[in-house]
Amino acid sequence: MNELIIIIISAFLLFAITLWKRRSPSVLREIPALIRLYRTLGLSIEDGTRLHISLGSGSLLDARGGPAFAGLAMLRHIAERTSVSDEPTIASAGDATLGLLAQDTLQSGYQAAGVNELYIPTNGRVTGLSPFGYAAGAMHISQNENVSANIMIGHFGPEAGLLAEASDRENVTSIGASDELSGQAVLYANTNDALIGEELFATGAYLGAGASHAASLTVQDILRWLVILSLLGGAAAKFFGVI
Repeated sequence: MNELIIIIISAFLLFAITLWKRRSPSVLREIPALIRLYRTLGLSIEDGTRLHISLGSGSLLDARGGPAFAGLAMLRHIAERTSVSDEPTIASAGDATLGLLAQDTLQSGYQAAGVNELYIPTNGRVTGLSPFGYAAGAMHISQNENVSANIMIGHFGPEAGLLAEASDRENVTSIGASDELSGQAVLYANTNDALIGEELFATGAYLGAGASHAASLTVQDILRWLVILSLLGGAAAKFFGVI
């Protein structure tokens, strides 16, 4: 029951704040990894190099699907921006369903840019069906396909270290985010910039994907402060003997 109430409140806040954001654009706080991502996107188009979007090996049918959807939202915007580049973006996934969605997302980006005839289905790939199998297959992309940046947004564990190491050997910029603690630790230690915690869900807002993405950040902040105030209120009530 409590979960249902939270979902209803969150949905209402998201709808209301989205309408507000459309009328008054928000000012976002600086997140170094996302600032680097925005700059890297522009530089790759100018230099004629590829971006490699690594979506991880999370399944869309369980709790690990959240980061994958965040990665797909980012892929949609990047695909549209790089659709006319000499070296279009490549997406890799470690799950069959996620791989199909990556291809569909890439194609929707090309359609939005009005160049659907330039879409190449093989730019969305499944490189392995286990975490380390996926990483082993995705390493080849950074090493052999003129990649200037490897952006890892999804469910990653320790296998993220293989991708980061392969990128480092080729002097490829690495930006990473994961929902798993082991993956976050590896990415924090081995990438140029890492997104911590819920920052991985902010990529769409920072890439200008729409008012709903900016509104979702505001909803996250509101819910975070409600949790903090609830914890402080409970601690105070316990201290004064109210409960």
